[in-house]
Amino acid sequence: MSNLEVFFYICTDVPLIPEFMLITQSAGKFLKRKRSINLGGELLDFTIPCVMGVINVSPDSFYKGSTFSSETEMLERVEQMLTEGAMIIDVGNLSTRPGAEMISTKDELAGLVPAVKAIRRHFPEVPLSIDTFRSWVALRVIEEVGPVIVNDISGGSIDSKMFETIGRIQVPYILTHIQGTPQNMQEDPWYRDVVHDVSAELSDGVRRLTKYGVADILIDPGFGFGKTLDHNYKLLNRLDSFKVFQLPVVVGLSRKSMVWKVLETTPEEALNGTSIVNAMALLGGADILRVHDVKPAVEAIRIFLQLKDSL
Repeated sequence: MSNLEVFFYICTDVPLIPEFMLITQSAGKFLKRKRSINLGGELLDFTIPCVMGVINVSPDSFYKGSTFSSETEMLERVEQMLTEGAMIIDVGNLSTRPGAEMISTKDELAGLVPAVKAIRRHFPEVPLSIDTFRSWVALRVIEEVGPVIVNDISGGSIDSKMFETIGRIQVPYILTHIQGTPQNMQEDPWYRDVVHDVSAELSDGVRRLTKYGVADILIDPGFGFGKTLDHNYKLLNRLDSFKVFQLPVVVGLSRKSMVWKVLETTPEEALNGTSIVNAMALLGGADILRVHDVKPAVEAIRIFLQLKDSL
């Protein structure tokens, strides 16, 4: 029995029936730490941790410093992020802050497609990610601009066709854990053991994605998505537990309430706290830091790498 099979067994409390064993055996390629993904024929390597810069097209963001009033302003911000060392640009037009109002697919596309096309036109070599939980949006964007990473904060729980769609179009997929939806996720999140429960749900998602033939999976424990302050810090404290997946780990902590509530401040004043938790995440095995502020995250990585070299 492989380590991955043992992990699935522990997390899901189900017997390893033959069908289940076949699925986990097909995922055996993940037993050697996956350090790259294939995006449209180009390999993105995560041997060294990297930064994903956040671009919000939606004006409804918990951090107003991440929104833009014009395409020109947005492109200037992207250029700044790339100059400061971002490897990936993540674009979204669907607010996922706690209690956010759900917009229609039509409205999401109306803002997202022009933004992604503008970035691709001005920065054609830059790997792009789209922050959406709708499979139809992912399809439309890819039809318009080509392969992108799909960053689904719902982990396939909102759109039942997402996993099948990703398997069909074969683009990298960020599998994020969430409890509930953005509208209700913070009402009363509860876990028996947050690390165990999050791991179990992510393992089920990996299993299902693998069954659909998805080759490039990244995982995100979903800080702030259906978690209390204590849940978030337990996940951060035991982030190295997610190394068992042998998949790239994405961490999004930037200016979130788990930072500014502890400091008794605001998202606008939470940059220093964000740098601290990002450094902790790197020590826990994070491969990608998803941030609003690229330069401090790149500097955290540089210091982390120096620390590793001194061992």
